[in-house]
Amino acid sequence: MPIYLWAVLVMIILQRLVELVIARSNENWMKQRGGVEKGAAHYKWFVIVHTLFFASLITEVLLRNQQSFSFNYFLFAVFLLTQIGRIWCIATLGRFWNTKIIISPQFDVVKRGPYRYMKHPNYLIVGIELLVIPLLFGAWYTAMVFPMLHVLLLYVRIPIEEKAVYEHN
Repeated sequence: MPIYLWAVLVMIILQRLVELVIARSNENWMKQRGGVEKGAAHYKWFVIVHTLFFASLITEVLLRNQQSFSFNYFLFAVFLLTQIGRIWCIATLGRFWNTKIIISPQFDVVKRGPYRYMKHPNYLIVGIELLVIPLLFGAWYTAMVFPMLHVLLLYVRIPIEEKAVYEHN
């Protein structure tokens, strides 16, 4: 695999690590203002699945040893669009953006930016990323498995989140 794709992969991993730092800061900020975490029991599965995603992606790329790798500009464009959407979600939520479900009765549900059009745009973006990123690297098995795991996680998470928001209002 070309070195520039390894650089893209490292950038994605670094981006996710920075996002975890932001999420932790936002979590602390919200909890200091009365925020309460809901659905904590399932959160570890998000951490496990997303960690395994990168392990699977890297392993599959190394095992495939793709000598005739061909860069796919369409997939890269879709990836860039997901990054724009991801940043839009994070910027719209500001201090309320988090990887956990944290609710506070003193804050209203955000209904602007992408949240004006759908309740959970970030979940859709992550689902697309879990498909597109592996395809961009030629990791077909990772592209098949992890979007399905994401849907299973959302099957648990979205009802918990919806219930927490409903009880909050």
